[in-house]
Amino acid sequence: MESLLLCTLLYSLIKVLCVMKRLNSQLQQDGAPLELILLIRTLLAGCKEISFRVSQGSLAGVLGSTLSENVQGETQKKLDVISNQILKDTLSESGYVKAISSEEEDDVVPCNPEGNYLVSFDPLDGSSNTEINSLIGTIFSITHAPQWMDADDPSAFLQPGTQSVAAGYVLYGPSTMLAMTTGRGTHLYTLDKTHGGFLLTEANLQVPQDTSEFAINASNQRHWEQPIQDYVTDLILGTEGPRGKDYNMRWVAAMVGDIHRVLCRGGIFAYPFDKRNPDKPGKLRLLYEANPMAFLMEQAGGLASTGEGRIMEVMPTEIHQRIPVIIGSANEVEACLGYYNR
Repeated sequence: MESLLLCTLLYSLIKVLCVMKRLNSQLQQDGAPLELILLIRTLLAGCKEISFRVSQGSLAGVLGSTLSENVQGETQKKLDVISNQILKDTLSESGYVKAISSEEEDDVVPCNPEGNYLVSFDPLDGSSNTEINSLIGTIFSITHAPQWMDADDPSAFLQPGTQSVAAGYVLYGPSTMLAMTTGRGTHLYTLDKTHGGFLLTEANLQVPQDTSEFAINASNQRHWEQPIQDYVTDLILGTEGPRGKDYNMRWVAAMVGDIHRVLCRGGIFAYPFDKRNPDKPGKLRLLYEANPMAFLMEQAGGLASTGEGRIMEVMPTEIHQRIPVIIGSANEVEACLGYYNR
């Protein structure tokens, strides 16, 4: 019996070690060009520093709010400002980046006029969760930089998500995890703090097509369009409603945490159109929240829609544009969209 248990443990260990490929190796296997690999490594170096700052919490005096608001009209947390500065400094000094756009910056930040890439990011998604030691993360998207445009020209960023060459997020949780795609599948990596590198822990992640979980802020239901109101009502009715099965609601209050759960075990995440302010049809920003998460989800076999069309085909009109988001397991997203087509 003990020999069988030992053999089972050894087999499991060998299986884990075999899949734990280094980030560089996986990116090379996926055909990423050298300069993009170097840029991703530079970006992740900044994320590792953010991970350390987050882990220090009150010990380093980085929790709490500042007296400032960002361009979104949101009160900035100290860690918002710190994380933004870390990424801004790291990327601007790399030489690979022509310009960056950030949730925490009013305008684009010019970097190297000869750089070949543009990087958009939310430096610390879910930063209000820092006060309760819950899930937060960094979301990013990388596109080619048009060489005929100046580094400070915001129109360079007005590209649909289909033009992305890489996207992902770093989740600062019990372990620091990276979900990333370069268009050859969505892979999960875990930060090995013993040597400071990200190791591949799940390759070619596939989101289950069906689900019995949904993530949505139901307190706003009265402000949504009728199709999504009807859809959520039917989910809550469970076996007594037209869907014929019970659903569980999960809500982390950080997109990065909710999307990570959906990627790992299926589900649907929605932040739909809100009728209270027509100038802000959604809460989530297209360039550095919706597009990268849509890219990840599609590469994992899921779907991502605004309710009217594919998120990655939306042509941006400005760098902080907001859109509605419905994203997750393919069959459940299709079922949700069916309510819009009635």
